[in-house]
Amino acid sequence: MTKTGKLVVLGSINVDHILNTTRFPRPGETVIGKQYQVAFGGKGANQAVAAGRSGAHITFIACVGEDAIGEGIRNQLIKDRIDTVAVETVTGTTTGVALIFVNGEGENAIGIHAGANAALTSERVNRHQQIIAGASALLMQLESPLDSVLTAARIAHQHQTQVILNPAPATQLSDELLSLVDMITPNETEAEILTGIAVTSEVDAARAAAVLHDKGIGTVLITLGSRGVWLSDHGQGQRIPGFRVDAVDTIAAGDTFNGALITALLEQQPMEHAVRFAHAAAAIAVTRAGAQPSVPWREEIDDFLQQQQE
Repeated sequence: MTKTGKLVVLGSINVDHILNTTRFPRPGETVIGKQYQVAFGGKGANQAVAAGRSGAHITFIACVGEDAIGEGIRNQLIKDRIDTVAVETVTGTTTGVALIFVNGEGENAIGIHAGANAALTSERVNRHQQIIAGASALLMQLESPLDSVLTAARIAHQHQTQVILNPAPATQLSDELLSLVDMITPNETEAEILTGIAVTSEVDAARAAAVLHDKGIGTVLITLGSRGVWLSDHGQGQRIPGFRVDAVDTIAAGDTFNGALITALLEQQPMEHAVRFAHAAAAIAVTRAGAQPSVPWREEIDDFLQQQQE
């Protein structure tokens, strides 16, 4: 089977309920919201949409509930140029839900109910192993059951499909799973949980990357928020700065970065170019509200990069 730059994303689908408030409520306190929006989200879906809109040849493995929201999300994914053959409807469940507060600084606090995402079992992953085997790359996050993430990583590893893991939300991971990962993209918090090293400087980032390299991961990208990313490729480290923009909210910024990064790499762009492309996509996303509504299309990313050069 020839591999022609195909991407598989395995992960979560949520409907996001987003409330903008001046500040986060304290326990027992009610704060009056300024704006409310319902948008499609979930780390898996956000990354799939980012890849689809930025031009990847992508199939998404995921689950939705037996509800109108699930049907609506499936239709939207198709519009975002994603093959939904492996997006399954799970009877008797609801689609995943995220409740999101956004404060005046654009920071967010999130609570999640897994819903149908919990039904993305190893058994379901095995049903789609031919899709993983035939792809060039597999991109995953941690809103799916860990057993399923490990199962998919094993299948990919057996078939020389590159495994990219965005280890979010932050959690401890087994050495077996990490040894199957080719590229990992934690933020500072996630890097600390995986390595025990608090990342507050480039020196810390290099030390944390070294720990991850020792676990068998060739390429480490630690995202540093507004400071860009620390890229460590087989021990060769450098910071690649991002672009300065006025942030509305940071929802899905990391997801947009991941989806766009892998798209560029599958187009054989050099790593530094791919990171710059991903930075541009994330920069556009943070200037817009919501998760998937904020994700840019390819033309917008190319235009943004063109303007940076002028």
